[in-house]
Amino acid sequence: MLDNYFEPEEAAKAWNISPRQVQRLCKDGRVEGAVKFGTTWAIPKDARKPTRTGRLKPGRKTGSAKREAHGQS
Repeated sequence: MLDNYFEPEEAAKAWNISPRQVQRLCKDGRVEGAVKFGTTWAIPKDARKPTRTGRLKPGRKTGSAKREAHGQS
């Protein structure tokens, strides 16, 4: 690919996540400078791994909420 860009597989190794997660982050617009060429994403080599947003999907409960729902403290 281009000299200044990673393919999703290379970014996945650098960020210690799966290539599918890299593709999802690119699709969601969370990787700054990522560009799609046909079916492949090009990720700038200087791009940083996006941080977690801390949001849960609707209906998901955190660990403490799960314990409370099951009568545990």
